[in-house]
Amino acid sequence: MNRQAQAAVLFLTGAAVLHASVTDLYLRYVKAGLRPLLLAAGVVLIVTALATVWYEIREHRTASAGHPDDESDGERAREQETGHGHAKTGTGTGGHSDGLADADGHTDGHGHGHREPRISWLLVLPLVALILVAPPALGSYSAMRTGTALQAPFGYAELPAGDPVALGLVDYAGRAAYDHGRSLGGRRVKITGFVALDHAGTPYLVRMALNCCAADAQPVKIGLSGRIPPVLRPDTWLEVTGSYTGKRTTDPVNGGIIPFLDVSSARPVATPHDPYDESWNN
Repeated sequence: MNRQAQAAVLFLTGAAVLHASVTDLYLRYVKAGLRPLLLAAGVVLIVTALATVWYEIREHRTASAGHPDDESDGERAREQETGHGHAKTGTGTGGHSDGLADADGHTDGHGHGHREPRISWLLVLPLVALILVAPPALGSYSAMRTGTALQAPFGYAELPAGDPVALGLVDYAGRAAYDHGRSLGGRRVKITGFVALDHAGTPYLVRMALNCCAADAQPVKIGLSGRIPPVLRPDTWLEVTGSYTGKRTTDPVNGGIIPFLDVSSARPVATPHDPYDESWNN
């Protein structure tokens, strides 16, 4: 791949990174706090691509100024097509000596090397896919095949005002599993997450907790009991309202604690702006 092609790939990569950063598509790959770094990386890639093109043009102009009698690239191409170009070996017309190509396809003197393999342009396909085909965030398939990542919290913040109180899924799970609901004070809570079903059909509400990027995402799960909707589809986002219950189970994948919520009402909601939960490691 020549330098013009390298510059094109760099430019497309930078454009793809910037596109993901300004459209919030990046939230499907990395945590929100990395946005400034992605914007900076995209700008650096685009500037590098433009600088590569500029240096290539400058070198071409310098070479042309230093060899005013040389034929243009277009004339050379036409001569090769019509069969009137310089001979590949020996001495060509006009006294110019063409070298032989070496094992790598390079030539000495005024010889012409081989073209770069076109298969190298396949490197662009992942960039096109990133722009045109955005993958969804991790869902129930990954959640039910990965053990819960719930950890004992260092402390419990005072609950905000309101009834029901809006609470993060990870926050409720920690209070229910390790504080046995004491810090909830018997209050109703409102939690949002996506639905996952185990092999027995037991419904869970899940959020994927993020450390850095989607590659290290792990689920935090709470079981649902009480007034559960009769039909639940995996990966459907729900806002459930309920209260603490002492019911709990263990995750069959890693034996972690999965607390339950006694549901009083539930309604479907749109996928949140940021589908991952980053509160557990802040």
